[in-house]
Amino acid sequence: MPLPSPRTALIAASLASLLWAVPVPQAAMAQGASALPALGDEAGDELSVPAEARLGERIMQQLRRDPDVVDDPLLVEYIERIWGPLLNAAKARGDITEDLAQHLAWQTFIVRDRTINAFALPGGHVGVHMGLLAMTASRDELASVLAHEMSHVSQRHIARMMSSNRRSSMLALASTVLGILALSRSPDAAQALVFGGQAAAIQGQLNFSRDMEREADRIGSGILQSAGYDGIGMVGMFERMASASRLTDNNAFPYLRSHPLTGERIADARNRLGIDAAAQPSMTLGSGGPAAAWLHAAMQGRSRALMDTRDATEQQLAALTLPTAREPASLAVASTVALAATQVKQWARADAALARARQLAAPFESATRAVVVMQLESLQARGDHAAALALLQSPDGARVDDGSRAGMMVASQVLIDAQPHVAVAGERLRRQVDALQVWVSGHPDDAGAWDHLSQLQRARGQSLAALRAEAEAHAAVGDWQGASDRLRAGQRQSAQDPIEGAVIDARLRVVEQRRRQQLLDERRGE
Repeated sequence: MPLPSPRTALIAASLASLLWAVPVPQAAMAQGASALPALGDEAGDELSVPAEARLGERIMQQLRRDPDVVDDPLLVEYIERIWGPLLNAAKARGDITEDLAQHLAWQTFIVRDRTINAFALPGGHVGVHMGLLAMTASRDELASVLAHEMSHVSQRHIARMMSSNRRSSMLALASTVLGILALSRSPDAAQALVFGGQAAAIQGQLNFSRDMEREADRIGSGILQSAGYDGIGMVGMFERMASASRLTDNNAFPYLRSHPLTGERIADARNRLGIDAAAQPSMTLGSGGPAAAWLHAAMQGRSRALMDTRDATEQQLAALTLPTAREPASLAVASTVALAATQVKQWARADAALARARQLAAPFESATRAVVVMQLESLQARGDHAAALALLQSPDGARVDDGSRAGMMVASQVLIDAQPHVAVAGERLRRQVDALQVWVSGHPDDAGAWDHLSQLQRARGQSLAALRAEAEAHAAVGDWQGASDRLRAGQRQSAQDPIEGAVIDARLRVVEQRRRQQLLDERRGE
């Protein structure tokens, strides 16, 4: 068995090594994939939906602090815009019951990792590697993977495996998953994990899970098409990965290694769509038409540049030849070169790539917006904050600062970076603060938005409000002690603003209650 990438161990080893000895229900094993029952209907009695939600949140509290879990505004927004229709379709189809919809998070997050992978964690949290986004040729291909992982959650495959080990507490399960993440920091430790005593356990669980993988493909395909995506995306995804893995076997394809044989998956996907095995399906621009194809290309290029930040890799990417063809793939390359050249401070090269990207994206508003963000990032990296601020305040900047979460985050970062170096109008800062305050009132778990709000409040001289926002950023990732410390510091300054002080007092009571409950859960092993 080849050594997985370190990040692959997070999902393969954590779930596989936990409960690999559980007997597979004979009824499920006896039936073919075409007659496979809904395994989720028999989800474990021990791990209830609320318990799974708590377990998932415990794991995510730690993962959110991992520097490789990346809150890139554009990529987060892009994944969420693909995920949203899938989620709505799954609910409408009945794949996600009201109980699951109410209790589980149904959230995605992005991992800085060049391997082509995605994985589902307990509680409805789905991780997407940047390598997957960089490799997919259309949003339909990416959507097919997200639909597959969503089906693992909706059918309660993870809960089914975990609940079968009756001796494992929630805290032990969470600790095991996070322990695998810690091991992934050390290649030697990861190698010992795979080639040591747990190697057979991992392989055994991967074999056990193949009926579940087939079911996730089948249900995911239905969700994919119900959401309005082209079902050919699943066929294209499998065929692209199979072709690439035949050309090079460098452990970059964990999504294939842990799943049924790819040829079998391709045949099943073709059968579901009525495509003859010998036919070559024509890959069109995809379900969203040209605009979606060009935006996907921009996100491909962005992911490729950000997924591996080693200097040697960035130098290689910055040296790529800018293509002359007017097609989405050319925008992907230009975007990659622009970001990589910015990261290695090759400004002339970055400018050439940005100019080419702007030409290619010009007919498409969403793709142009992505290029303008790259222009802002390049100006900020050069320390030309006056130019970045001027671009943000131009008509092009209005494309970015459009009221969306991504727009607010990008605009806020420009203002935060510029404020120490150039004069920023107080009214401009106030508007940005107001926009973020409205956002976090509806999204109190958005740690990144709270952090930006804190920095902008401090820039406006509102230190007490900044301290409270910083506390909320810690609370959003489950760091109740850190939140409590900052709110107590705010209490000591509350005389300067009695209204803000009263809010801090009320919030501190809630935070302290959550902190005590967390300590109690840890002592109980929940």
